[in-house]
Amino acid sequence: MSDSSNLSTERPTFVTHLECSMTGERFEPDRLHRLSTAGFPLLVRYDLTAVGRALDRDALSQRARDFWRYRELLPIRSTRNIVSLGELMTPLVALTHLHDGQVLVKDEGRLPTGSFKARGLAVAVSMAKELGVREVAIPTNGNAGAALAAYGTRAGMKVTAYCPADTPAVNVEEIALQGATVYLVDGLINDCGKLVAEGARKTGWFDFSTLKEPYRIEGKKTMGLELAEQLDWQLPDAIFYPTGGGTGLIGMWKAFDELEALGWIGPERPRMYAVQAAGCAPIVRAFERGEERAEPWVNAHTIAAGIRVPAAIGDFLILRAVRASGGSAIAVSDAAIEKARSEVATREGLLLCPEGAATYAAYLAGLECDLVSAGERVVLFNCASGVKYPMPAAGIALARPA
Repeated sequence: MSDSSNLSTERPTFVTHLECSMTGERFEPDRLHRLSTAGFPLLVRYDLTAVGRALDRDALSQRARDFWRYRELLPIRSTRNIVSLGELMTPLVALTHLHDGQVLVKDEGRLPTGSFKARGLAVAVSMAKELGVREVAIPTNGNAGAALAAYGTRAGMKVTAYCPADTPAVNVEEIALQGATVYLVDGLINDCGKLVAEGARKTGWFDFSTLKEPYRIEGKKTMGLELAEQLDWQLPDAIFYPTGGGTGLIGMWKAFDELEALGWIGPERPRMYAVQAAGCAPIVRAFERGEERAEPWVNAHTIAAGIRVPAAIGDFLILRAVRASGGSAIAVSDAAIEKARSEVATREGLLLCPEGAATYAAYLAGLECDLVSAGERVVLFNCASGVKYPMPAAGIALARPA
């Protein structure tokens, strides 16, 4: 079977409707949607009974190993609308020196554009193409903008990105080089989001802000589908996930429910740990207070730019998943992030991004306070390639030999 078979073979689709994540109100599929009428994220729903009749695990295992193998659980109707840059399944890398291989890192930096944002934007852009969108815009701390620039350009769309002014230069340059117009904003990602929303009202471009359209979740849920398959349909004891907007955590939780409905896994779930930086931890604060919604974080700051999100529109979905799983929300300091990044790089040879390093720091903190035990199988998400971020100066100067 050729590597492109999942992109070229027409397969049945099973989307029945979209559903408001708060009220349950139903919306018609195959139309352009943003938030529900109540102002909450929309979730894509499938006829899972029909999916089960059309696909089984043995048939799935024979398909090419990219995330388009899960087409029956994705919303794109026609292969001609798939926008792809060669998305492959990302590896699970065991930390064999530090933790005897029980701790696994799912290294999302191997995806196109070097981050897990490629998953969500590949599916969301494909759906936007299918629904006739020609111009898109996004507020971004870097990696989401890079992914939208790449996939949007490949789809023939005009792309605009708004970044906080202190976004790492490599991300800004990547976005621009891949065909987008980039604006640097004196503010945080929420300020960028206001500009995108204002532009949508004035120009009609489609707003790709996190969870303001329903399909990025569907791309991100492939992390959960893929993880289950890689672990032979036995989910890990715990997942540590770097949480800004939280699309991936929400998506994985949705994936696990869909897999159980198919009969491919049982009711057991990993404990979900939402990891944030101490300088921007609205989900952690809401979790500790027992609240369902998170108040915006004031004066957000952290070296882990990808999780510097003062307010997440899907906060209640993140908190529900964390609580239902028996997990927790953990904040770690920038110093702990830097130490974790250095330790994994020097001991394991694996270069994490700051957000990925935050999950390792949170795992260590979880060990100390008995949230997790050393014998459990744990998955940490490294959400982007470590080479996209600044590293300490290095090198020992030597005189040229005579």
